[in-house]
Amino acid sequence: MYNLIIYLYQLGIIVASLFNEKVRKMWHGEREAYRVLKEKVDPNAKYVWFHAASLGEFEQGRPLMEQLRREHPEYKILLTFFSPSGYEVRKNYEGADIICYLPLDTITNARRFLRAVRPVMAFFIKYEFWYNYLHILKHRQVPVYSVSSIFRPDQIFFRWYGRQYSRVLNCFTHFFVQNEVSRELLAKLHITNVTVVGDTRFDRVLQIKAAAKQLPIVEQFLKESGVRSQEPGDGPKVFVAGSSWQPDEEIFIPFFNEHQDWKLIIAPHVIGEDHLQQIEKQLDAIGFSHARYTKLAAQGDTTPLAFWRGDGGEALIIDCFGLLSSIYHYGDVTYVGGGFGVSIHNTLEAAVWDKPVIFGPENKKFQEAQGLKACGGGLEITCAEDFNRIMQRFITEPQTIEEAGRQAGAFVKQMTGATEKILADIKL
Repeated sequence: MYNLIIYLYQLGIIVASLFNEKVRKMWHGEREAYRVLKEKVDPNAKYVWFHAASLGEFEQGRPLMEQLRREHPEYKILLTFFSPSGYEVRKNYEGADIICYLPLDTITNARRFLRAVRPVMAFFIKYEFWYNYLHILKHRQVPVYSVSSIFRPDQIFFRWYGRQYSRVLNCFTHFFVQNEVSRELLAKLHITNVTVVGDTRFDRVLQIKAAAKQLPIVEQFLKESGVRSQEPGDGPKVFVAGSSWQPDEEIFIPFFNEHQDWKLIIAPHVIGEDHLQQIEKQLDAIGFSHARYTKLAAQGDTTPLAFWRGDGGEALIIDCFGLLSSIYHYGDVTYVGGGFGVSIHNTLEAAVWDKPVIFGPENKKFQEAQGLKACGGGLEITCAEDFNRIMQRFITEPQTIEEAGRQAGAFVKQMTGATEKILADIKL
C-alpha cells in the first residue's frame, strides 16, 4: 500500500510540476540528484548522511553536523532536502560536502541512491520516516538515528490503521527524542532504544545569537527615533514583529494608534509587493511614518533617515531575508507570526535575546512554545483583545517586560545541550 501511494504521489508531482514553480524545482532537483552524486561522491571517503525535509529541520540538524565536522574531520557530510524551501536557501551551505535533493521514496530510487553514496551512518531529522530508504539501510546494517524527533498520539504510528507502517520505526538504531511523552509512546510499540535529549534547535539559536550581525540601518532608525541603539531598553519602547502574516498585522498594528511613542520593526514572512503595500496602508491608517529597509540600504548605512514626519510614530519594514534573528535584539517586546495560520514560526530566535514573545493560538505542536508559556516568557493570544491586554500591562507595569524576557532567556539556556548528548551516545 505504501509503495502504491508513493507512485501515485510521484504522478501527482509530475502533473503539478507543469503548473507550479516550486514543485517543478523539486521534481527537477530529484532527477538531478543522481548526476550530483556521480560527479561529487568520493568512492574512498566515508559519508555521514543527514536528511532534512526543509529549512526548519536543517536548522535542527545543523549544530550536530557542524560539531561532528569539527570533532571528526575524517568523515564527509552528505546533506539532502525534500523541499525547495530548504534546498534553495541552503544549497551553498559550506558545512556539507555534497548537497542535493532526496529522490522520492520508491524502492528503485532508494536502491540507486544508496548504491551511489554508501553512507556509513545516517541521521533523519524530526519527522522523516522514509520507508524504503530506511529498510534498505537496515538491511545493509548502516546505523540510522532519528534526531529531535517528537511523537504525538494522533500520529499514524499509534492508530490501528497505521500499525503496518509503524514497522518503519524498527529500522532506527536509536531515537533521540524531544520529550518524555515521545519515549512513552514509542514504548507502547515495544521500541526502547530511545533517549530523551531535548531539541537541538536550542543549541542552534545560541549559535545564531553568537553570530548576530550589527545592523547600522536599524540602529540609525532607533537613534533618530529617540532610542539609543547601545541600550535597546532605553527611551521609547521598540516592538519587533517577526515572520508576520496579514492576520497577525491586523491584530498588532491597530493597537499602536493610541501609542505613537512605540517604534515598530516589522519583518513579514511573505515579502511580496502586495503584502508590503498592505502593511504600509495599515501604518498610514494609524499615522505611522514608515520606510522599507532595502530602500534605506540603497542610500548607504549612514544616510540620515529624514523621511520621518515627526508628528506620529515610526515603523521600519524589513523587506529582505536573513536579518530577523539579529533584529530581535533591538526590541523590547517581540511578536512571532504564523499563529493565526497553519502554525507559529521560530519563537526561540526571539526568546534567546531575553525578550518576551507574543504569538497566536496555533502553537500546540511546538514544545518550545509550551515551555515558553509555562515559564511566563511566552504569551499566547487568540484575538486583538488578548494582545491589547498584554501590551497595556507591559505599558502600565514596565518591569513585567524585563521579567518575562528574563524568563524566556532562562528557558532557552536551560534547554540546551542536546547536541552534546547525541554525539556522546553514538558510535563514531
